[in-house]
Amino acid sequence: MSTCEDVMTKNPISCLRSDTVHVAATLMKQQDVGSIPVVESRETNRLAGIITDRDLTVKVLAEGRDANSTTLEEVMTRHPVTCSPGDNLQKAFEAMTRNQVRRIPVVDKENRLVGIIAQADVATRTEATARVGELVEKVSHSPTAEG
Repeated sequence: MSTCEDVMTKNPISCLRSDTVHVAATLMKQQDVGSIPVVESRETNRLAGIITDRDLTVKVLAEGRDANSTTLEEVMTRHPVTCSPGDNLQKAFEAMTRNQVRRIPVVDKENRLVGIIAQADVATRTEATARVGELVEKVSHSPTAEG
């Protein structure tokens, strides 16, 4: 089986904790992605969290927050589930299923963001089509599954 590095999107776009929700939402639209990793600083590129389209819906829109003044620090998911570039892809599958997430940041030993794996990456970059269907089914059956 492949490693996480084999299928990850390398050097994904990221945001800073101080960026506003509007900045993140705009980037999601421009990049056609449903999540953006949040890093501590551009210098360290250390992962601080992740912001998802579901976070924007539940923590911003549903609570009536202002997208132009709410920072990602306020609404991001802290300490997201991660994997390492050399991890067996099976480990990422299992982490996605166990934690019911559809995207998983890939970090190095210093917790620096080096990539991200989404279900679509697995579907298009591996031979694991049946496995992806199984993963989607498991993640989608949870009422807390991320969007």
